[in-house]
Amino acid sequence: MKPTIIVLVVLGVIVFMILSGAFFVVDETEQAIILQFGKPVGEPIREAGLHFKTPFIQDVKSFDKRVLEWDGDENQIPTSDKKYIWVDTFGRWRIVDPLKFYQSVRGDERAAQSRLDDIIDSATRNFISENLLIEAVRNSNRQLKRSIEEAGGFGFEGVDVQIAKGREKITQLIQQAAAKAMPEFGIELLDVRIKRINYIEEVRQKVYERMISERKRIAEKSRSEGQGRKAEIDGEREKELQRITSEAYRTAQELEGKADAEATRIYANAFNRDPEFYSFIQTLDSYRQTLKSNTTMILKTDSEFLKYLKDIGR
Repeated sequence: MKPTIIVLVVLGVIVFMILSGAFFVVDETEQAIILQFGKPVGEPIREAGLHFKTPFIQDVKSFDKRVLEWDGDENQIPTSDKKYIWVDTFGRWRIVDPLKFYQSVRGDERAAQSRLDDIIDSATRNFISENLLIEAVRNSNRQLKRSIEEAGGFGFEGVDVQIAKGREKITQLIQQAAAKAMPEFGIELLDVRIKRINYIEEVRQKVYERMISERKRIAEKSRSEGQGRKAEIDGEREKELQRITSEAYRTAQELEGKADAEATRIYANAFNRDPEFYSFIQTLDSYRQTLKSNTTMILKTDSEFLKYLKDIGR
């Protein structure tokens, strides 16, 4: 009985190994091809689930079915108007034919990334170098809120240039040109975008200096306009002050004239009623104005100025 059990166990292990080597699972995010002695056989497997292969002589090579990212290196490119700039691009791609992908780059995503570098960078260089810098920077001829010159610009201040393509159109052309070379690698290029555009260091410093100079010019212009406005406001203020002072003086003179006339009228009425009393009051007022504590006067004994003082002693 023991040899029989051993044989059955060995057979069971062999059957299990054969069955486990004959079936494989393809994930939802993957696609696969079957390799027989290192060479692909059959059609690519794109459906997720359980699949069969010949055990021991066939292997399974899996590939990602999701959208993959490509991030290019910064490249120094001259535009058609001789502006040297750094252009940084990125893109999205996916494997659509795993069999061609394996045959062209041996299923290596790093090798595929290298091919993408060559193709997309070449297309980017071609389209950037045959267009003006402003085409790569702007999308349309929409009027800016501030002029490009006031904003510091990208080196095309004061130039009236109409946008023929624009940045978005150029990126579309780059994608279309690069996408034509992708089918032979089993790849679909979904999108290409320009991440950043910048001047090279030497030109960038000159641009910064020009921007600083422009900002100083704008600041000086604002200060000059402010000083002019200040002088205008000061002139208006001085004019208004003179007008108010003149009106106040005229009003004061009118009031003073009316007061003098009223006082003269009152004095005249008082004099008409009792001339002697009026003369007495006026004389007392003159005493008050002239006879101070430190006043010395020399008068004749018969002077009319002191006639009321003389009468006091009588």
